Amino acid sequence: MLLNDIFQEVQPQLPDKYKEATDKELIEKAWELKKYFGKDLFIPGHHYQRDDVIQFADATGDSLQLAQVSADNTEASYIIFCGVHFMAETADILANENQRVILPDLRAGCSMADMANRAQTEKAWEKLTSIYGDTIIPITYVNSSAEIKAFVGRHGGATVTSSNAEKMLHWAFSQKKRILFLPDQHLGRNTAYDMGISLNEMVVWNPHKEAMEEDVLDPKMILWKGHCSVHENFRIDHVWSLREKDPERKILVHPECSWEVTQAADLAGSTRFIIEQVKQAPKGTKWAIGTEMNLVKRLIKQFPDQSIVSLNPEMCPCLTMNRIDLPHLVWALDELYEGRIPNQIRVDHQVAQEAKLAIDRMLVNV
Repeated sequence: MLLNDIFQEVQPQLPDKYKEATDKELIEKAWELKKYFGKDLFIPGHHYQRDDVIQFADATGDSLQLAQVSADNTEASYIIFCGVHFMAETADILANENQRVILPDLRAGCSMADMANRAQTEKAWEKLTSIYGDTIIPITYVNSSAEIKAFVGRHGGATVTSSNAEKMLHWAFSQKKRILFLPDQHLGRNTAYDMGISLNEMVVWNPHKEAMEEDVLDPKMILWKGHCSVHENFRIDHVWSLREKDPERKILVHPECSWEVTQAADLAGSTRFIIEQVKQAPKGTKWAIGTEMNLVKRLIKQFPDQSIVSLNPEMCPCLTMNRIDLPHLVWALDELYEGRIPNQIRVDHQVAQEAKLAIDRMLVNV
């Protein structure tokens, strides 16, 4: 689904006064307005968000965690989601009917989520079920659009996070012989491999060619050809180079990285796992971390007694996540103050109901 199909209003041009204001002016204004709204406003901030914005977050976490926390906060009428559009969609799906979810900049999308749309998925399902019959269950990473979550919910599947993917794949295999895993091939491959499924039991579905890229007679995992543009920038040559230059440094990566990188790393796990590993490590521990740069920089600041670097020395932050900046946040707060609801995220009722089925199946089984 295109962004214009999700957002019912076109984002207005950000007024020049917000672009021209100093950081000091914007920060003072943000705190003033946050205090004004009090408990009527809730600001969740994703771990990958910029520091100048995350300071205003009432809660930090991963996408599903923030959506759940937002929904649990029934006092707040307004939720300004500092993340990307699929996260704000999930918050709207889980929020009550009196809450309004706002995304400060509608351009804050996710390239991975955009790699699987409804039309592509329905075509793939039709072809795959014609080949394998009723032996497939669809599973989607929460980093997907509401439409994809709804498709999965409609066909008996569930969502997964990077933290619970293995547990949910065990559940999925108890339901059907095969899994169609959307939209991140790397999380699907890495999780299945850790469960003992061999690479020759996996196949990649290419939605653009409407065909599988390998000839596998009886696959267990059908992996959608999608990926995270940030985590694909961590390559095996980065691992080799680091091992040669600094063999004592531990390599810790996210499972959205490629199979080759996760296999070569010392540890691989979710964002929460990465944070906890660093928190629990003794002073002087040396890390090379393969995940989004805003988080790596934050860990460097929070744990100065450890030596932390990015696995990719040329890594930059997630560009779409960084679209949520101080000017857009303050503009959204100002709009609310003036009685207008800017950039409200509204998921179609039927889509939300079916997407919630997929989310609830996960929550029941973890």
